[in-house]
Amino acid sequence: MQLEIRPDPAEVGRARKWARSRLGGLGIAADEPLAETLVLLVSELVTNAVVHTGRPAVLRLSLPGARTVAAPSPTVRVEVTDACSRAPVPRCAGQDATGGRGLALVDCLADRWGWSREGAGKSIWCEVDRCAQTDGSAAVAYGGGPSAYEDFAFEAV
Repeated sequence: MQLEIRPDPAEVGRARKWARSRLGGLGIAADEPLAETLVLLVSELVTNAVVHTGRPAVLRLSLPGARTVAAPSPTVRVEVTDACSRAPVPRCAGQDATGGRGLALVDCLADRWGWSREGAGKSIWCEVDRCAQTDGSAAVAYGGGPSAYEDFAFEAV
C-alpha cells in the first residue's frame, strides 16, 4: 500500500490518518501498542521528507515476505521515498532544541532502519517486528537514558 505525499507539512497529519486506517488490513488492531508505534514512525519519516526536502514523497506500508492471513508476516515495514539524494546526516540537538530528534526516535522504536539511494532520490525505511518486546526506548530518544548516538540526533535531508 502506498500514499503520495505532497511537499506540504499538512501532509504529515494526512499520512498518520492514512496509516492508521490501513493497519487493520495488515492485521494490527487500532488499540495495539504496535499501531501507535507504527503511526509515530510514519509521522517521523514523513515529517523528515516534507520538511527537509521540500519535494513530493511516497509512503509505503508493507509486510515483507507476507505469508497468509492465518500466519501473517512478523515484520511491518514503513518506507518513505523522496527525490532528494542527500544522505541522512548526524546532527547534534541540544536538550532545548525543538527539532532534530526524528531519526533518533526511529532508531529507538524500530527494530531496524536504514536508507538507500533510489534513482535520483533515496528511500528511508524502518521495520518493526510484531513479536518484539518493548523496552521503553522512546525515553532514550527524548533524553531519558543512554543512547547509542550520545548527543547526536539524525536529520534526514
